[in-house]
Amino acid sequence: MKRWIVVFLMLAVGAAWAADSQPAKAKAGEGKAGKAKAGKAKSAEAKAGEAAEGKEAKKPELGFSDTPMLPGQKWHVHDVARPQPPVVAPGTCSTQEAPGKAPSDAVVLFDGKDLSKWEMDKGGPAQWKVENGYVEAVPKLGGIRSKETFGDCQLHIEWLVPEGTQGQSQGRGNSGVFLMGLYEIQVLDSYNNPTYADGGAGAIYGQWPPLVNPCRPQGQWQTYDVVWIAPRFDGEKLVSPARETLFFNGVVVHHDDVLNGPTAHKKALPYKPQPPTGPIALQAHGNPVRYRNIWVRPLKGHDEP
Repeated sequence: MKRWIVVFLMLAVGAAWAADSQPAKAKAGEGKAGKAKAGKAKSAEAKAGEAAEGKEAKKPELGFSDTPMLPGQKWHVHDVARPQPPVVAPGTCSTQEAPGKAPSDAVVLFDGKDLSKWEMDKGGPAQWKVENGYVEAVPKLGGIRSKETFGDCQLHIEWLVPEGTQGQSQGRGNSGVFLMGLYEIQVLDSYNNPTYADGGAGAIYGQWPPLVNPCRPQGQWQTYDVVWIAPRFDGEKLVSPARETLFFNGVVVHHDDVLNGPTAHKKALPYKPQPPTGPIALQAHGNPVRYRNIWVRPLKGHDEP
């Protein structure tokens, strides 16, 4: 009887040991499988990383040399050898309270401080009044002009007719901005102030009226942004006339308009041979018109350094 009890106990212990060893084996198997999966995942990640590095290392296409030629140009479409345009930091917009900032490549003719870049239109130091960030025309002294000269250009200029300025038609807030010293864009208080069509604010004086009249009231700053293409001459012969595009307070009032010749009052003057560049001039017309934030960007052709 005792022998059977011993056998029974041995069988029970063996069964218990077998039961305990099965989960351990299962866990060991699971650990091996997990490690294998993790290894495969790491291998896939490594391959993906190598592929990504390969893509990053590949340089982007910067152009082509096997594409069609552009008509009238020496360049292929998307030409890899075509010069990149110069980088220019853009300026900032003006407000009624403060002038904006000029683009980084602009020639700043007046920044509110002095008239060192100007002279009287008859020669000598500019004598207009400078104060509070603007320059004001002084009656009977005459106009002023820039010392530097320009041909094709982008011109930005702001002007203001002081509140309380009296007069009618051409007698109220009259001045002018001259390109190359010869071609006038009229400055006038044209807010509720009728005059002849080609003599209002924004007119190419005596030739083309503005397309619309976006003039602000007295006491507010007005803005002209001009794209000017100078006339071309071959000796005594006019090859191409001057052309002008003008944004008046952000509104297009001239779009590539062709000028008939220099500005004149009650006359139509023909072109005469002239130098390729000329000054920016501001007219004195008996009214205390103010100017600020005057800058010019000389314009070049495409692909020119």
